[in-house]
Amino acid sequence: MPTIRDVAQHAGVAPSTVSYVFNGSRPISDETRRRVQEAVDALGYHPRASARTLRSSRTHVIALALPRPAGRRNAVDGPFAIEVSDAAVRLGYDLLLTTSQDKAEGLRRVALSGLADAAVLMAVDMEDARIDVVRELEFPAALIGRPADEDALPWTDLDWEEAAALVVCELAAAGHREMVYLAPTEAEVAARRSYALRGIAGATRGARSTGAAVTVAHAVNDPAGLARRLRALLAERADDGAGGRPTALIVQNPSAHHHILTSVTDAGLRIPEDLTVVVIGALPGDPAGRRLPRVELPVETLAGEVTRLAVAAATALRETVEGNAEAGPRLLADTVGHLLIAPVLLPGDAPLTAPRA
Repeated sequence: MPTIRDVAQHAGVAPSTVSYVFNGSRPISDETRRRVQEAVDALGYHPRASARTLRSSRTHVIALALPRPAGRRNAVDGPFAIEVSDAAVRLGYDLLLTTSQDKAEGLRRVALSGLADAAVLMAVDMEDARIDVVRELEFPAALIGRPADEDALPWTDLDWEEAAALVVCELAAAGHREMVYLAPTEAEVAARRSYALRGIAGATRGARSTGAAVTVAHAVNDPAGLARRLRALLAERADDGAGGRPTALIVQNPSAHHHILTSVTDAGLRIPEDLTVVVIGALPGDPAGRRLPRVELPVETLAGEVTRLAVAAATALRETVEGNAEAGPRLLADTVGHLLIAPVLLPGDAPLTAPRA
């Protein structure tokens, strides 16, 4: 059965353009509209009527789409799942967890199964393929993450770019001139995960505005490998005009948060005597993280808001479809809401002041 991506490929346009042709949410040229219609006719494509039919019934279930490789742990997955579950219960919903790594097809299966009224989507990419599925099937969803197209769907997120820029600026004001920004892994960046790209953009902006030297490096997932990488990144540099040893380490990688102190110690450095460490995206209540200056990830607020948005979208879409079967696609574009949370830098046990040489 042809999909919206098949139509897009046949017509030589992006999947989002096909969606815009169907739902009329953005102006499309006559030539593009003609190519899309020819592709639709040639492939025999039509949006799944069964998906719209499912919208007339209620399951009182929210699906949490949390793609994850088997056996790999991510420190933020569990807290978010718990908080989304609690938020769903408060709104009278149960939670269905789906962990398919094929994010678009996993969401498609849930949408067409009739098991859930709406979905909350995690691990959001800048150009997330699930947005096309939502548009194609008129399936209500909200994102924990800020996509490149901010008007695509409801979303909530920490302002990762502003968080990184804030930390770099505060460290520079405290006297640090050489810093290392430990970003998420290369795999996360290659996948164009929103939080990873926005954090790196913020660190770059902070360096540009302060004149500080900020080296962006990628984390690795095992503590021993991370210690080796830190040892190389934080070692004394040759006196060739490249600057001295970095005095500040900014950590954005969630999987590194819980063992960053051990990794730094294994690299032969003391905190804060040799190195100031600031964590971006720390989990609230994490006892290990309280020692360090940090920007906390507001898990409870994000989870509560994204669940509310998903339920509101499901209710609005169902009511509109019941009253006017042709209004569903436009409603998805017209009822977008989002919450971008400003970062707050919390103090640790020691000041941000640069260690003395």
